[in-house]
Amino acid sequence: SKIDNQILTWSDSNQIGIVIRNLISNALKFTPENGQISIGANDKNKFWEIWVKDTGVGLTECSLEKILNKKESFSTYGTNNEKGTGLGLLLCKEMIENNNGILWAKSKLGVGTIFYFTLQKVSETN
Repeated sequence: SKIDNQILTWSDSNQIGIVIRNLISNALKFTPENGQISIGANDKNKFWEIWVKDTGVGLTECSLEKILNKKESFSTYGTNNEKGTGLGLLLCKEMIENNNGILWAKSKLGVGTIFYFTLQKVSETN
């Protein structure tokens, strides 16, 4: 983890905990043994950009578009043939949006995937 304990957000901690657990679970599912998974945060002035990065199998651009599309159910098999429902990421996206954030991902086949989401910073006006 590369997240400082001093990071404070204006969000529902239960929902954000679910999102982080799901993203890490997916990273574990799609990262081969001896791969690497990390989580961190970037300071973006009025919000935090949180990321979960893996050195897993990665996704094609087409698959990447499908996994976050609410109109289409999409799932792939993990590195040990684990089967998902395709609903976890959609729920994560919905929970991040419920907390006034955005969820997106970047991926390269055979290199890995990074999921990003934003959360509003705590300030004197919150």
